Amino acid sequence: MPTLKVLADRQNPDGGWGYHRGGSSWTESTSYALLALAADGLAGEGGVRRGLSWLASQQRADGGWAPRAGVEESTWVTAVALLLPAELAGGADRNRAAAWLLAQTGRESGFVYRLRMRLLGVRAETDQEFEGWPWYPGAAAWVAPTALSILAMEKLSRRSGDPRFGARIAQGRAFLMARRCRDGGWNHGSTRALGYDSDSYPETTGVALLALHGSEASGMAGAVAAAERHLAQCKSAEAASWLTLALLAQRRQPPQLELATHGGTVELALAALAQAARNGRNLLLDAA
Repeated sequence: MPTLKVLADRQNPDGGWGYHRGGSSWTESTSYALLALAADGLAGEGGVRRGLSWLASQQRADGGWAPRAGVEESTWVTAVALLLPAELAGGADRNRAAAWLLAQTGRESGFVYRLRMRLLGVRAETDQEFEGWPWYPGAAAWVAPTALSILAMEKLSRRSGDPRFGARIAQGRAFLMARRCRDGGWNHGSTRALGYDSDSYPETTGVALLALHGSEASGMAGAVAAAERHLAQCKSAEAASWLTLALLAQRRQPPQLELATHGGTVELALAALAQAARNGRNLLLDAA
């Protein structure tokens, strides 16, 4: 597959991948590149092993991953690193990473924040009743990090059977359903702005719908319809990949689009993952 050759060729000497050719290595782009290569059966290649070694070396003392070398704080990219199958841990401590991810909640879920709002007389919104995940510790929860964390938790749950994972998955899914826009899809997580209903975005609709695969919650039909509308009008290759992955997981057969790419590592990796899913292997869901 030409896309995979491009990905393999742009691996950095340190073993990681940048967002673009020649850029310094980042956790997110490295994780997606490794997922794409593994989905095509290249998990045993030397480049993959070097990439896994780089990723393991970037794990922080608290168990999470920071976005890149030189940054100490662990963030949402921990979920992306945990999307890799357990057999591709590459020396990383997945148990510590799982504990870090379990401990993360949106600021609005905390007791102190809720007490403060109550004392100020601010009525709690319905969509703040459920625990999602933030981009950064201590920040508010949003759709994309919540969806990616659900996918990571599913893999951890299948392997360990720890009931804590199931409970957080349920909370995360409830968070996503509460944050749906009026058109059935998702944006970054704000259903209303300045008194007006907000519209959904294709990328976030795709990643949220993927995290809700198999759900029988009320509103799923509208979410699938929103994803199909977004894909029919899609101009972004990255968005098309997320929507394709989500619709395939919902047992739909989305059309194959030929969209121009900007050549970003994440964009190319997601395209490869979407193609692998068309061929029957969705590595974001399949392997624990």
